[in-house]
Amino acid sequence: KQWTEKAEKLLLGKKIVKVQWMGEDDAEEMDWHSKPVCIQLDDGNWIFPMRDDEGNDGGALAVGPEETLPVF
Repeated sequence: KQWTEKAEKLLLGKKIVKVQWMGEDDAEEMDWHSKPVCIQLDDGNWIFPMRDDEGNDGGALAVGPEETLPVF
């Protein structure tokens, strides 16, 4: 329940205002080999998939039952 409440506070009711793949400089700064899709919300926060909760590389993002946004 705690994580659901946190996720709702961060995401519920927000609008997507920008979509782009992570740039080479940002990936290098994070020491990542993969460059995932990044989603900016109307509050200025960015959402991007990570390989794990420790931030070890970017990850693909499943969208619905049949689509996946890849990493590069």
